[in-house]
Amino acid sequence: MFEPHVGRVFQNRFSTQYRCYSVSMLAGPNDRSDVEKGGKIIMPPSALDQLSRLNITYPMLFKLTNKNSDRMTHCGVLEFVADEGICYLPHWMMQNLLLEEGGLVQVESVNLMVATYSKFQPQSPDFLDITNPKAVLENALRNFACLTTGDVIAINYNEKIYELRVMETKPDKAVSIIECDMNVDFDAPLGYKEPERHMQHPEEPTVCSDKQKSLAFTGSGNRLDGKKKGIEPSPAALDPSDIKRGIPNYDFKMGRITFIRNSRQQPRKTETVSEITGNFIAFSGEGQSLRKKGRKP
Repeated sequence: MFEPHVGRVFQNRFSTQYRCYSVSMLAGPNDRSDVEKGGKIIMPPSALDQLSRLNITYPMLFKLTNKNSDRMTHCGVLEFVADEGICYLPHWMMQNLLLEEGGLVQVESVNLMVATYSKFQPQSPDFLDITNPKAVLENALRNFACLTTGDVIAINYNEKIYELRVMETKPDKAVSIIECDMNVDFDAPLGYKEPERHMQHPEEPTVCSDKQKSLAFTGSGNRLDGKKKGIEPSPAALDPSDIKRGIPNYDFKMGRITFIRNSRQQPRKTETVSEITGNFIAFSGEGQSLRKKGRKP
């Protein structure tokens, strides 16, 4: 019934066809959602029997091809527990191959070069919300065996699925990422728009007029205690007719300045020493003794 799945050997090469299904169709009590988080498939035990007879280099890597749509990708193998003639693929891998449930896929063993560089493009700007995207991607790629240029892989982080397109891989279009030192770069997310930046033009120097210079520092000051400072009106200009001529000081002498406080000079009252001192007599007070009078020692 499943003749296409019989393996054919061409110079130590494994090549066969399987009907593929998504991991959700895998029968069993155990939840196999871990398969959806990586780039590995589940194959039947007969594939392991055939691979063990060949001098297959490890790790085992395979090329998956959909001949109807001429789409291909690469993957690793997780387990050999599928039913005969059937293999189980992650959902994102079936989308890349344009496969439906029960479609035929060609599986071939391949040898891939070790990756040195890869570039990814997030398919949504939500990927920018991740604090450290390189660390998240490095942790997610541990469940992958290889990368193919043009594939859209899916990683699970914080209960959310993020899709990333593989834009470039070096040194080849399909590379192995098992035990490798790979540099990772990111392209701008799909649909991302950079915020517009308003260019600030340099201000031209302005020349202040005399009127503007006179208006400098016209504001009012504030006190630290919160009280308002009284504003006194500026004195009005005096009319020359209002100025009264004073009486000249006929006692003026060169080198002497006299400040006249009153217009009339008050007679100075002089007091004699006797009036100041009165009848005061020095040392005329009566002394006090600590001992009471009349008490004998």
